[in-house]
Amino acid sequence: MAEEDKKFSRQIIGKTVVSKTGKRFGEVGDVVFETGSGELIHIVLRSPTPYADKLELEKNKENEPLIPFSAVIAMGDFIVVAEEDII
Repeated sequence: MAEEDKKFSRQIIGKTVVSKTGKRFGEVGDVVFETGSGELIHIVLRSPTPYADKLELEKNKENEPLIPFSAVIAMGDFIVVAEEDII
């Protein structure tokens, strides 16, 4: 993996999560990963938008919405997710 392909969690925390079509979901509040393998499991949404609330996303124990990390298709100024992989 090239060095430029690596991201630190602090680089994505606080970024806005949007769909491919530009619908806002909220901001990245945290990242959940499997401790044994290091596999990224979920993005925890902070400040979810009313649109995200309507989707009835899976929630953690703190009632924060979760987006499967497998739905992430791009990371840059925004975290772009494939909405069809969430629902």
